Amino acid sequence: MSKKFNSMMDDLVGTLTDPIIVYPGGWGDSLPEWLKNAITLERLTENMKTSKGEQPTGTDAEVCAYLNTATLTVPIDSDWSQIYLYVAGKTYTRWRKGEMPKDIKIDSLTEQQMADLNRLKEWLYLRRTTARQELERAERRQQKAEEVAKNKAERPALFEF
Repeated sequence: MSKKFNSMMDDLVGTLTDPIIVYPGGWGDSLPEWLKNAITLERLTENMKTSKGEQPTGTDAEVCAYLNTATLTVPIDSDWSQIYLYVAGKTYTRWRKGEMPKDIKIDSLTEQQMADLNRLKEWLYLRRTTARQELERAERRQQKAEEVAKNKAERPALFEF
């Protein structure tokens, strides 16, 4: 099989199995189930865009999950509050089929806020793919160690002193 095909399959499997990146602080298990499902579905959509040549990135639902856990851990400034409300509104409307309350709904971001959002999406994508690669490396190391131990057990030592 070609390297490109293997990479595409790896990315597809990753959309389903990569960890959800949350802000450190212990709030990761508090994400609602609908948001976890939305992350998987948006990753699949993003994967289809990537297969057509677009640059891979994190999704709105992933940003929503990360900022949700961040706001439960540390205070965030006005710009990040606006970004969070913007992404949360888009994600909630798309997947829960509800509307954000008008008093907190954000319809647009400034150029700087949009740049910050895009940087966060890129960072989240990098973090989750790096986590997948590290897990694969650890599995290969463990498999190799098991093979060495098996070979050593199967072949008696010629000379033991």
